[in-house]
Amino acid sequence: MTTHTLSVLVENKPGVLARIAGLFSRRGFNIESLAVGPTEHEEISRMTIVVNVEDSPLEQVTKQLNKLVEVIKIVELDGPQSVNRELMLVKVRADAATRGQVLDAVQLFRAKVIDIAPEALTIQITGNADKLSDFRRILEPFGIRELVQSGMVAIGRGSRSISERTARPIAVPTAASG
Repeated sequence: MTTHTLSVLVENKPGVLARIAGLFSRRGFNIESLAVGPTEHEEISRMTIVVNVEDSPLEQVTKQLNKLVEVIKIVELDGPQSVNRELMLVKVRADAATRGQVLDAVQLFRAKVIDIAPEALTIQITGNADKLSDFRRILEPFGIRELVQSGMVAIGRGSRSISERTARPIAVPTAASG
């Protein structure tokens, strides 16, 4: 099995996320990461889906996705042709004795302290999955109190955009059409 990152442009409507996740579920595929957010067009959302499947079942899934009315475009983002990032917030034990070491790790990984308490620091870090995993491993000896991590977001490298000239027009109701 191999990991595939799909960038899926969809209509920004209720229920679209559930329909797409259900399609993967019905085929027995586990979504490793899923991030959904707005795009430069208010009526379009971008889903970044990371799934671990063989190439041929992935093709079957993308064909099924393309049949959904709300799906505008699907692009597989391969490693060297894309940029991807995740966000992690981690609350780590940092008393007077260990705070300096934790701050050294924060600086080394180009992370950022976003909250300070007498016995803990909350740190924000962005990067690829390996960087976040390495940072977590460094912090574990200090005592991780709480951790939350986003799904991956990804975008193709260069000036091309998957939404330019490829997104079909979406009818947006006007005040006159009611």
